[in-house]
Amino acid sequence: MNDLIKKQLQDAQAAMDKAIAHCESELTKIRAGKASAGMLDGITVDYYGSATPLGSVASINTPDARTILVQPWEKNMLVPIERAIMEANIGINPQNDGVVIRLGVPPLTEERRRDLVKKVKEEAERGRITVRNIRKDANEKIKKLKGESVSDDEIKTGEAEVQKITDLYIVKVDKHAEAKEKDVMTV
Repeated sequence: MNDLIKKQLQDAQAAMDKAIAHCESELTKIRAGKASAGMLDGITVDYYGSATPLGSVASINTPDARTILVQPWEKNMLVPIERAIMEANIGINPQNDGVVIRLGVPPLTEERRRDLVKKVKEEAERGRITVRNIRKDANEKIKKLKGESVSDDEIKTGEAEVQKITDLYIVKVDKHAEAKEKDVMTV
């Protein structure tokens, strides 16, 4: 296979790896009824005038399946952290005891579980669309190589390889989504 096509395949695979990683991180943010530190990803706290990720100003632990403990490095950060968690609107009310902030994760209702499964499916579809767009871009780049000492057969082979890679990555997205759906629906 032509080196130019190999380079395009490697680029496509690297982009698809990033897409899968992003999809996984988005799926992790969808809560499944169990407490996890990932539920607080994306929450930023006003730390002396700058928006700072919660994990940078506090220790986040899950002592059991229904509780998240947020222990700030500095005691004066309790109120800003509590405010940031409330403003994040994650459906959990923080309880500040003066030392740590406790988040009690309520069990999910059947209706809420169904809503979360819809969210999982939407996120998985976004992941599949991203992978397909990467495939489209890779195929276009391979077709543009036609004049640069690349034969039609090599272009067809390259496109077939891109399709194989795409199929593998779509299966990965589906597996992650399926696992998350199962996790959400488990009572």
